Amino acid sequence: MAGNKEAYQKAMNQGHSAAWDQEWEQAAECYSTALEEFPNHPQALSSLGLALFELQDYPAALQCYQRAAALAPEDPAPHEKVARIYERMGRLNDAINSSLQAAEMHLKARSADKAIDNWTRVISIQPENVNVRTRLAAVYERIGRKSDAATEYISLASIYQRSGDLTRATKMVEHAYQMMPENQEVRMALSMLRGGQLLPRPARPHGGTGPVRMAHVREMQGKADSGAVENDPIGETRQKALVDLAALLFDQADENTASSQVSRGRGLSALARGLAGGDSSESSERTRIILHLGQAIDSQTTGDANQTIVELEHALNLGLRQPGAYFILGQLLRGENLDRAQRYLQQSVKHPDYAMASHLLIAQIYEKTGQWPEAAGAYIQALGLADAQMIPADQAEQLISQYDALNDSVPDDDTVALQAVCKAVSSQLNRTDWRSYLARVREQLPAQPEGSPPTPVSEMVLETRSTQVVETMAQVRRLAENGMLRSAFEEALYALQYAPTYLPLHVLIGDLLIEEGRSSEAVQKFLVVSELYTVRREVTRAVRMLKRISQIVPTDVAVRQRIIDLLVAQDKVEDALQEFTNLADLYYRLAELDKARQTYLDALNVAKKSKDNRTWGVNLLLKVADIDMQRINLRQALRVYEQIRAIQPDNPTVRSQIVNLNFRLGLEPAAIKELDEYLVFLESSGRRQDAIMFISDLLVDHSNRIDLRRRLADLYLRNNQTPEAVTQLDAAADALLSAGKHYEAINLLETIITLNPSNIQEYRTALESLRREMLRK
Repeated sequence: MAGNKEAYQKAMNQGHSAAWDQEWEQAAECYSTALEEFPNHPQALSSLGLALFELQDYPAALQCYQRAAALAPEDPAPHEKVARIYERMGRLNDAINSSLQAAEMHLKARSADKAIDNWTRVISIQPENVNVRTRLAAVYERIGRKSDAATEYISLASIYQRSGDLTRATKMVEHAYQMMPENQEVRMALSMLRGGQLLPRPARPHGGTGPVRMAHVREMQGKADSGAVENDPIGETRQKALVDLAALLFDQADENTASSQVSRGRGLSALARGLAGGDSSESSERTRIILHLGQAIDSQTTGDANQTIVELEHALNLGLRQPGAYFILGQLLRGENLDRAQRYLQQSVKHPDYAMASHLLIAQIYEKTGQWPEAAGAYIQALGLADAQMIPADQAEQLISQYDALNDSVPDDDTVALQAVCKAVSSQLNRTDWRSYLARVREQLPAQPEGSPPTPVSEMVLETRSTQVVETMAQVRRLAENGMLRSAFEEALYALQYAPTYLPLHVLIGDLLIEEGRSSEAVQKFLVVSELYTVRREVTRAVRMLKRISQIVPTDVAVRQRIIDLLVAQDKVEDALQEFTNLADLYYRLAELDKARQTYLDALNVAKKSKDNRTWGVNLLLKVADIDMQRINLRQALRVYEQIRAIQPDNPTVRSQIVNLNFRLGLEPAAIKELDEYLVFLESSGRRQDAIMFISDLLVDHSNRIDLRRRLADLYLRNNQTPEAVTQLDAAADALLSAGKHYEAINLLETIITLNPSNIQEYRTALESLRREMLRK
């Protein structure tokens, strides 16, 4: 049964809009809604596949593209996407087959360049694939890319030579020589063959290491999933770190591919620096980082720990900031250099995906050095994070608060008790079945009354006073809810005697201070709590406390800046950008425009890490330009608007501002050039009415601009709106007469007459009168 076309199109449009803003979860939902109307629509399937690919749900994305390929058997695009997904999944043979299918389809459609792209991806995975290199050489030669063809023939010669087939090797090079006798590479290859020297192995195209290394990593993951290797929390997290690092190789390859195609505007990194082009030194550093990352992954997959450490530290020194790299270094160094290991783990522990395993490694380091209070604390934090994975997300905060109480209740001076805690928690977590084990333990816990916080699994194995603290806090809340603040304070202060460092209790006291109207004291209390959470490396909770402070004291700039710093350190880019915006808006309201502008620029640097970097870049630069306009710094505003245009060339407001600013600065040729370029852009995309509106809006502020009226008249004529064109030419003629440019006015009147307007006689009379006047002069 046919679906609702209107509902389908609406859902698809919403999906495209979300995809443009890189809101991939929302895009996936919209595309799924569209598929409910037409389940077998290839475009909807491909669109959903793209959204799932961006969400890294590769199996689901693969199913979408495979269905799209079956429904549109002549379309190579789904096969190309399937190949990319197989690469990310480490299934190289399947990736090769899909790329070959796509190449044949492109060749059948006489699209040689796209066929070449797919063959190139194949040899990036299999550099010694004779069949593909033979096809590449032949197609290169046929389309006139002789230098590329020669390179392929030499690669084929190398393959044949190393397999012992010197006859074919010589034939390949001699053919290349007949085709390009002047080519130095060919001449050298021929000389080496005749001299009995081995030719260099075929080069792997740039970016080809990503799929190969991901395959090695996925192979290790497969062994872990099958139980062939350990699958404890540390092993799992190490595997995730390797997958994350291998994914960076794909990102760099995709970036290089994009940069080799037609430029679509300057990148955000260049725009943040206000440069016209990319920074070659920065690009070089990125390339070196990727090189070291690739070597690190190779070393790790082959068990060479020392070389892995060397390569990852090189990458970090060049600017890599990736929690997976910190984690692997911490894990590898814990056996030989505890201080360095701990430094790296203190970085990885800030990231939610690495926090639990990082706490475990930190605990083991403290155990080795006999720092039992610190070891027990780290173990309990790891257990709390692991336990939180067993319950609904909305209950996690309450559960972790109880682990705080547990942490506080363990006596620091009782070594035997501390060692018992370490041993008990270690036995619960350092095991391959830790998830199922914790789930079984949680099933044995007594049921909690509705509305009560979840019980931590630690209560089944550890003797502590955490329950006493939790019960006391519940009593404090009940007293406060009944308006008995004095009694609530007394109860809370009593609880501090046996849990002085239990931070949720201090937060509760801060809440009581607010209830009493003692906001400044509450802020001081919350600041101390936030700092202690930061010291404990519980950044999420530190940020939460700081946000509470900013609600109480919204003009405290230092607090807002601290929130930003912590969010950036956690790679919570979207949240950090929102806080940047809030801080800049605060400076703006305080009339501190310089600080507001700098804050927006600082945000622009962070926006480079956002998936939605284009939208953030435009919004932030618009704020900067607005400040420059208010400060009458027109030249700087013009430069900023030009940067925005590079990201979003179809923004009419930005293009209008560029034209207006050039006029105001006396740069008339630049203004007209900008106008003409935008008009061409609109005309080429079939938006003539938008072009008419654009010039009409400009004329509101520049009514005396004859060049604007001429262009508007031309647009009206092409749009078959002759009366409107005559009106503009008439106004232009009046302006010329007022400026004393009689001959140009005469030319315009003659043009109007050729258009045969309804009042043509009036124009003929005006023309004759003007000519007689010119003769008298």
